[in-house]
Amino acid sequence: MNVIDETEARTTTSPGGTMSGLAGPSQGSRELSTWRVRLPVGAVGPVHTIDREQVWMPVSGSLTVTVADRTEVVHAGQALILPADAVRQIRATDAPAEVLVCMVTGGTAALPGSDERHPLPWAR
Repeated sequence: MNVIDETEARTTTSPGGTMSGLAGPSQGSRELSTWRVRLPVGAVGPVHTIDREQVWMPVSGSLTVTVADRTEVVHAGQALILPADAVRQIRATDAPAEVLVCMVTGGTAALPGSDERHPLPWAR
């Protein structure tokens, strides 16, 4: 059993939000990566893909999520399953949002139309 504390060293802040790594391979998790996302009001993430399925679980606030041509609002207490390789964009709505995210280890991100893959530092 491992108990993992959220640390500044495992936190990444971007224009779209702040991601804090919790469980991942560098913390002893062999199969799953989890992290906390904090989105300020009006935060907009980039249009991108992730090559692993993800589950997003808002614990406060709401998200507006667009996958391909479909847009949904996801509220605290709901779960959103994002399929691998789906073109997506995530926005905070009218209040700050906090979300827990889980995926199989090893996921990478890419911009649509690009073959260049980028590891997710908070999921390592």
